[in-house]
Amino acid sequence: MNFVWNDGGRAESGFVGSAGDCVTRAIAIATGRAYRDIYQEIGERTKKTPRNGVPVSAAAKYLEELGWQRTQLPKLRFVPNLLPQGAVILHLEKANGRSGHFCTMVDHVVHDTWNPGEDECYFVANMWTTSDQQSPAEGSSSNHRTRSREQELTQDEFEKIMRRLRALDNTANNHASTEGEKRNALRMMQTLMLKHNLGREDIIDKERVEHVQFTRMACPLNGKRACTWEKSLAWYVVHDIFPTVQWYMATRSNRTWFWFYGPLSDVENCIALFRELLLTIATFAQLQYGGASRGSGASYAEGYVAGLPRFGELEASHSEVAESQALIHDRALALHRTAKRWLALECDVQLGSSTTRGRYQHDDAAAQRGKKHGASQKIATSGRRPRITHR
Repeated sequence: MNFVWNDGGRAESGFVGSAGDCVTRAIAIATGRAYRDIYQEIGERTKKTPRNGVPVSAAAKYLEELGWQRTQLPKLRFVPNLLPQGAVILHLEKANGRSGHFCTMVDHVVHDTWNPGEDECYFVANMWTTSDQQSPAEGSSSNHRTRSREQELTQDEFEKIMRRLRALDNTANNHASTEGEKRNALRMMQTLMLKHNLGREDIIDKERVEHVQFTRMACPLNGKRACTWEKSLAWYVVHDIFPTVQWYMATRSNRTWFWFYGPLSDVENCIALFRELLLTIATFAQLQYGGASRGSGASYAEGYVAGLPRFGELEASHSEVAESQALIHDRALALHRTAKRWLALECDVQLGSSTTRGRYQHDDAAAQRGKKHGASQKIATSGRRPRITHR
């Protein structure tokens, strides 16, 4: 039995580790669509992650929506040459009915991460075909339509322009770039977009956002109740330093957990900076007021966070830069929406909100002192990893 190893584009979509994703993989291979798109669509319909398998009824309904016709077979032995040509999605079952598997066969060749034909216990229970069958690429969802040399040159030029625009977008959105570099990158982006009649949606590139690898990491704090300044610091780090990252708070036993989620590299750097600032502020408050959890020490810490430099603020005179900065904001918002969907599907986390009452006596003098010290805090970047120093 001929066999081609094919993960349906799972690795290219940023997924790692083993999973029972045979339904998503088989549909991605057969249809030629992006793995992540199918993964999310099935997850939204079933209200749970497809990572650990999908019910046959849900898979059948999804394929019906895509225009695939189902044929139920009376436990036909899995012999590829007896099945139709083209792309065929198969639901295999064992004789005892306790184990099922989805795979795709293209022109009698099995495309999967393992060869179910080597297990003689499998039988074909269901088969899906479509009238306009095409043979997808062996790697994933590539389009094999023939193109003329002129079309290829035009497409190559377009891809070159898009790569240039995305590189400029990365420069403008990189906190290691200077203000001058960011402004130049934004101006060049505007020029290219006007010249080639491109819009913001072309720069954001939804598929590129959907293929970002997301993660969730925690920073545990002592005590059941987090201080106001600790929450403000978390907001500051994600809003002013890493706008692509989001956060939420939860309690476990006698500890408070600050969870940060978003693109993998940004979350890792965000956690490192948050912990460093947390330690710096708590140390200063401890040295001057004996603590940072209540009284003057907490007021000082709040003032320190309020005084930290805000990099997201733009001067009113720079209206052109502010308008251009919307490109970066659109990208961050697209990542926020995708990350929230990922958090619900992959981590089964539904975010809510709550309010608390009660407050210690505020010390305005200590807060002003903390604000002065926070304003002198220099947050710089060395390469991609943010570091902090104090004057």
